Amino acid sequence: MRKLLILALVGLAAQLVDGALGMAYGLTSSTLLLFAGVAPAAASASVHLAEIGTTLAAGLSHWRFGNVDWRVVARIAVPGAVGAFAGATFLSAISTEAAAPWMAAILFSLGAYLLVRFSRPLRANRAAGGLRTRFLAPLGLVAGFIDATGGGGWGPVATPALLVSGRLEPRRVIGSVDTAEFVVAGAASIGFLIGLGTEGFLLSTVLALLAGGLVAAPVAAWLVRIVPAQLLGAVIGGVIVLTNARILLRAGELTGPAPTLVYGVLGVGWLTALVLAGRALRRARHARAVAEAALAAGPSSPVAVPASPAAGPSSPVAVSASPAAAAPAPSARGAGERAHGLAAVEG
Repeated sequence: MRKLLILALVGLAAQLVDGALGMAYGLTSSTLLLFAGVAPAAASASVHLAEIGTTLAAGLSHWRFGNVDWRVVARIAVPGAVGAFAGATFLSAISTEAAAPWMAAILFSLGAYLLVRFSRPLRANRAAGGLRTRFLAPLGLVAGFIDATGGGGWGPVATPALLVSGRLEPRRVIGSVDTAEFVVAGAASIGFLIGLGTEGFLLSTVLALLAGGLVAAPVAAWLVRIVPAQLLGAVIGGVIVLTNARILLRAGELTGPAPTLVYGVLGVGWLTALVLAGRALRRARHARAVAEAALAAGPSSPVAVPASPAAGPSSPVAVSASPAAAAPAPSARGAGERAHGLAAVEG
């Protein structure tokens, strides 16, 4: 009973993270299951079976709030399903001893990517034109394969790629990726069922993860508004890196001072990423405050611009917003729109 409660809390925490970042449910839960000693194929199979329920709930919620672009879902979900099925078949065919370092290496790499991604400013510059199949199909195929073989990775691969493209609003990126993941999780589960049989699924683990995820789903929709995704992404990335580094060091049979040195370097890197993430978050909030103040002031009144965090505790600066001085207004208006568009990503 105690183990099931812990697994339910793992599912709850993973869904909260996924709701705030638009990614990392599979990464977080698979990492913790591997840490608890669950076999890689069984961990990935159980997580994907639980994700059928959690992604269905998330997809319906995003659909109700108008966060889903169905053209993107159709173009990325089918290739993603093909990649996930292939990845599940591959992971089922290799031994546990060979699979553990492989899966840990994928999770470690994705965790490091999260650290780098969220230690820098999050940008969303809308570009002209829609997303084409020749971009979405290979992206879905690769993301689906990594997701199945690594126990997670659909969101960390697909979400940043769509955000960087700048052709879709952040809320629609997160909603479309989460909705498409329902198809991907189903295909991966079929692949694991064929490769491992029903005994490959830990049903008690699946039910516990599912229960925690379903409880957290509505809370995550509220949490995304108040938790800074910039800091949360850096925190979760560091946890994933350090946890999977332990498995890789054990597989490499490193002894003596080497593991301590590796943990020390990773710890310093994690701390650096957290500092950079905090700095980027403060700058983003300052830029958003300036843009919103410029929009609210109108064309004929002075705007009190808050001092930049890097400038120290100085007093606000009054900026004239007269017609002659209002030439940059379109730029400020665009900055304000981008700031609102990033609300779902920055928290």
